[in-house]
Amino acid sequence: MSQPESGANNDENDGVAARAFAEHQAALLRYATRMLGDRERAKDVVQDVYVRFLKEPAQAVDGHVVEWLYTVCRRRAIDVLRKEGRMTSFVEGAEVRLRAMDPLPGVALEQGEIHERLLRLIAALPPSQQEVVRLKFQEGFSYKEISRITELSVGNVGFLIHTAVQRLRKAWEKAGD
Repeated sequence: MSQPESGANNDENDGVAARAFAEHQAALLRYATRMLGDRERAKDVVQDVYVRFLKEPAQAVDGHVVEWLYTVCRRRAIDVLRKEGRMTSFVEGAEVRLRAMDPLPGVALEQGEIHERLLRLIAALPPSQQEVVRLKFQEGFSYKEISRITELSVGNVGFLIHTAVQRLRKAWEKAGD
């Protein structure tokens, strides 16, 4: 009698895991694509994260699912890069951009130009700064969450973000002159 309950529990946990993963899959794919510079390899990494997520006991990730997913995704992407024998800078790949509903054509063009300019400036940052800036401002993670994902101290995350923002501000002003 306890066996069917165990099976039902596993099915329920798998369903919860699948829903949680589905919620974050697109963001994980963007993150891995930036790290690897290749969407196909990123898909493989994200698929591996999902398989590992299904094997992980629910108690091990309870309360920090998103951090766990990003941490495992990051580690797996780094493993792939190490296996290739090189670490590449983050490449801005094709990504889905969220846009307001039908903005005025001139406004949309100007916003697009500003966005592209900012992405170019971010791409010029060192990889460690690019990563924390993207996790903070594109993915919306707190310093503490970024610390757990990147395995850096919270203070180091704050320093990297502060330094990156200062660099971006200077580069923005310089480019505007």
